[in-house]
Amino acid sequence: MALSSKTVGKSLVASGLRVASTRNTSSAPKVALLGANGGIGQPMGLLLKHDPKIANLALYDIVGTPGVAADLSHIDSPAKVTAHTGPNELHAALEGADVVVIPAGVPRKPGMTRDDLFNTNVGIVRDLAEAASKICPKAFIAIITNPVNSTVPVAAEVFKKNGVYDPKRIFGVTTLDVVRSQAFVAELKGLDVAKTVVPVIGGHSGVTIIPLLSQVTPKTTFTEDEAKKLTIRIQDAGTEVVKAKAGAGSATLSMALAGARFVQALVKGLKGEKNVQCAYVASNAVPGVEFFSTPLELGPNGVEKVLGLGNLNAYEKDLVEQAVPELKKNISKGVAFIKA
Repeated sequence: MALSSKTVGKSLVASGLRVASTRNTSSAPKVALLGANGGIGQPMGLLLKHDPKIANLALYDIVGTPGVAADLSHIDSPAKVTAHTGPNELHAALEGADVVVIPAGVPRKPGMTRDDLFNTNVGIVRDLAEAASKICPKAFIAIITNPVNSTVPVAAEVFKKNGVYDPKRIFGVTTLDVVRSQAFVAELKGLDVAKTVVPVIGGHSGVTIIPLLSQVTPKTTFTEDEAKKLTIRIQDAGTEVVKAKAGAGSATLSMALAGARFVQALVKGLKGEKNVQCAYVASNAVPGVEFFSTPLELGPNGVEKVLGLGNLNAYEKDLVEQAVPELKKNISKGVAFIKA
């Protein structure tokens, strides 16, 4: 469900948002799902409700949230589900949140790039980040809303403006690129997909998506032709789904799974269970680019370590060189939107 940035913005002023008591706890984690009635939000809510580590699941959207919450609350798992509808209830959704996940926005349609979504979606992320920075500034913020390469810098600028920026706590969710890579590699090479690990670096659109096929676990070799074809398929996988749905939407089910998997990894980290995930964060992994996706060690403070690129082969180094100018442009566009 698309959240209207105009409506959210008006409500922030009208409701007189205050800074709530901050909370970042492992004892009873609260996850706020913003955009819970949408194509990604509903199946993600289902997956998060099923996670026994989550104590509270706050569902927020501009319409339809009570129905989704009623439905999910009938599932026999521990998480308490609450419904929050419309901007006046955003404060309650965010208050006390340990993790805020944002799939809210409009999806791609045939012929659209992720960047075509910029004007609508960055306004939504700006306003939701504004609320989160004042209500739950210590929460981990997981941004799914496209274009991720730009929306993450937008959120970072909002948190900076409000004096609560912590680069270790704001994430662009690129897990879908990892999920797709692992599915495609396992299928091509006849591997056990449950044991196949493919790190993906860069960003979350087109040429910025860089699967590190040289670092696949278990060790797997690819011909030059296989590597190029597989890389292109992974980079264009979102468009593959958009075309297949023929105007009915973009990747929602696979994105819901990927988003839930990343949120669950953040919750594990919060509870002291350190784990490694790829995500798009503030990073110095590549000189001259402020945000870059690499494998990260997640823990109680969010990003505990940026694990870097590892050893790249010549083809992967070339892909990084191609990605850098596009990432710089995407990042600058997001920053300029806030500073305008």
